[in-house]
Amino acid sequence: MTPLPRLRVRFTWVHLAALVIAAFVAAPLYWMAASSFKPQTEIGANPPTVWPDQATWSNYRDAFAENNFGTYLLNSAIVSIVATIVVLGLSTFAGYALARLPLRGKAPIMISLLMISLFPTIALAAPLFLLMRDLGWLNSYQGLILVYTALNVPFAVWILRNFFLGIPKEMEEVAWVDGASPLRTVLSVILPQAAPGVFTAAIFTFTACWTEFLIALTLNAADSYRTMPVGLALFGSQFTVPYGTIFAAATVSVLPIALLVLIFRRAVVSGLTAGAVKG
Repeated sequence: MTPLPRLRVRFTWVHLAALVIAAFVAAPLYWMAASSFKPQTEIGANPPTVWPDQATWSNYRDAFAENNFGTYLLNSAIVSIVATIVVLGLSTFAGYALARLPLRGKAPIMISLLMISLFPTIALAAPLFLLMRDLGWLNSYQGLILVYTALNVPFAVWILRNFFLGIPKEMEEVAWVDGASPLRTVLSVILPQAAPGVFTAAIFTFTACWTEFLIALTLNAADSYRTMPVGLALFGSQFTVPYGTIFAAATVSVLPIALLVLIFRRAVVSGLTAGAVKG
C-alpha cells in the first residue's frame, strides 16, 4: 500500500515541473503578443504594463503598409513550401533505400548525413554566395530553394529512415505478391504507414526554412526577394527602433509554426518518439 502515495507525489511534481517549463516558454511569447498592441510610448513604460492600457492595431498596419512585411511573408512562404516539398520527395526515397535495400556502406552514409546536418551554416555562406553568383541565382527563389533543400535533406532522411525501419516488411511482401511495383509499394503502402514521420520531417523542414536568416541575408539582398527573418531584422533606421512594429511582425511570423504544430501535434509526437527508439 505504500508505493501508491509515493507515485502520486511524484506524479504531482512532474506536473508542477511541466507547468513551470510551460510558463517559462510561454511568458516571452505572451509579452511579444501583448506588446504588439501597445503604442510606442507604452512599450517603454516603467513599471511595464502586463496588457496595453490603450490597445491599438497601428503596429500591424505599420508592419504591412510601411515596411513591406507582406512581401517578406510571401517570399518566405514560397521558399519554405517549395523547399519542404522537394526535401520530402528526396528524403522519402533516400530514407526508404537506406532502411530496406541491401546497400553497401550504410553506416558511413548515415554518419556522413549526420555530419552534414551538423555542419555550421556560417562556413557555407561565402562558397554558396560565389556559387549562386556564377549561376546567376542571386536575388531569386530558386537559389534559396536549392540551398535549403541541400541543408535539410540529411536530417529528414534520418527521421524517415528510422520510421521506415519500424514498418513490418510483410506489408511490402504482400504488395509485391499482388503485383505492385516498388514505386507503387512505397506510395500506396509505406507512406500511409509512415505519415507521422513524414509530418514530423515536413514541420521541422518548414520551420528551418521559415526561420533561416544567414543564407537568406547572403543570397538575397534585393528588397523584393527578402524573406521574413531578414526583413524583420532590417526594420527601423539608424536612430529609431520601432519596437511595436517589430513585435507585431514577430507575432505574425510565429503564427504559421504555431498552427502547424497545433494541428499536427499528435503526428509530430508520434514521429519524434518513433525516431528516438527505432533504428
